[in-house]
Amino acid sequence: MANYLEFEKSIESIQSDIESAKARGDSAAVEILYKDLEKEVKKLFGSLSDYQKLQLARHPDRPYALDYVRLIMEDAQEIHGDRTFRDDPAIICYLGWIDGQKSMLIGEQKGRGTKNKLKRNFGMPHPEGYRKALRAVKLAEKFNIPVLMLIDTPGAYPGLGAEERGQSEAIARNLFELSGVKVPLVSIVIGEGGSGGALAIGVADKLAMMRYSVFSVISPEGCSAILWNDPSKVEQATKALKITADDLKEAGLVDDIIEEPLIGAHRDKESAAVAIKQYYLDAVDQLSTLTKDELLEQRYKKLLSLGSYNE
Repeated sequence: MANYLEFEKSIESIQSDIESAKARGDSAAVEILYKDLEKEVKKLFGSLSDYQKLQLARHPDRPYALDYVRLIMEDAQEIHGDRTFRDDPAIICYLGWIDGQKSMLIGEQKGRGTKNKLKRNFGMPHPEGYRKALRAVKLAEKFNIPVLMLIDTPGAYPGLGAEERGQSEAIARNLFELSGVKVPLVSIVIGEGGSGGALAIGVADKLAMMRYSVFSVISPEGCSAILWNDPSKVEQATKALKITADDLKEAGLVDDIIEEPLIGAHRDKESAAVAIKQYYLDAVDQLSTLTKDELLEQRYKKLLSLGSYNE
């Protein structure tokens, strides 16, 4: 059953009317209602606030990494474990084909339903998850296979066990190692990109964001609690943090914005998957024209160009 956010209630009402008209066999009413739905969607999604975009990034119906694996990857074979401690279900790694292109896909997986959310730790990876991701990238490099990384996490897991096993070192190691991998790396924020938990699979030749995704150094809830000691100011914090795709593209922190279906990826997963697949394939085609030395040099310059400083 579809979930609707508070600001989507008008869409829910029209879609309910469409289902009723279909059940009655009233094709004329269905046609009119679809036009009304299109107008309402354009009106609603054409004026979203930053906080509403955050809500869409966290929408319970939004496609997760595993959804995209099933929609865009053929003959997908999962890779398990970090060869050190255990397999972390919060990070998935698949080797397969994307429209004829042999690819390694790595993603952060939140899980649906209470049982699966607990299994996936709500998409918050442990250090062994990041080590598994790095192992998969190194495997791809060995066989000259490009890598697609899908970011979707509220952040790396801050639990005692994760810290004891070197959470910060695992993230730092990925930042260091990914900067020197000699195959094309494409990273896409598909939902929520939270701090170091996102950065650990965010070092890439091409970093893109889905239109209704967010990327932040801290959650708006954490920001409002720290700055104002008031969780009710989460909307103000969301705007101040500038975490939307438009904000980050303007700041030069991401390369591209991938357009979602007008009604959002959570209502049209197939079209969203096609958009991601096409962006990835186009990026690989472009990056594959470079020699390995040129690829690394371009990535190095890209990383050094982030942010600003005074000497």
